[in-house]
Amino acid sequence: MEELILAEPFEPMRRRMERKLRESGRSASTLGASAEAIPLEAESVDTVVSTLVLCTVDFPDRALAEVARVLRPGGQLLFIEHVRSHSPRVARWQDRLETPWRHFGAGCRCNRDTIASIAAAGLSTEHEDVHWKGVPPIVASLVLGRAVKGQPDD
Repeated sequence: MEELILAEPFEPMRRRMERKLRESGRSASTLGASAEAIPLEAESVDTVVSTLVLCTVDFPDRALAEVARVLRPGGQLLFIEHVRSHSPRVARWQDRLETPWRHFGAGCRCNRDTIASIAAAGLSTEHEDVHWKGVPPIVASLVLGRAVKGQPDD
């Protein structure tokens, strides 16, 4: 059975998402839930998609533990996330501007080592670094990839 479930904790964004779903004619369930507390059964999901979530949540390790909990063995996390720049100069600016950017960018902390966090959650990753053009340099570094939950005997 194929089912699309969308989680959004911020009510105004959830209403917008629901409106867009209605306009598209696409069928989906929506949850008013955060990534740190996903109200789904363990090992009940084939794919989780995270788009600029792990840079924004307060507790990314908790969010990734929840992703790992709800994914079936062999399930995947598809992601695109802001990450700490490989440029030492830009990374220093990310650190200096972390607090004001977090307030301006709706919680975004663009200086996180997201790949290390994904690996710490027990997910194996395939990813590539990408550069978002036309945005301030402190948020231009992104990582795009796929992380897989191991099989039970891994």
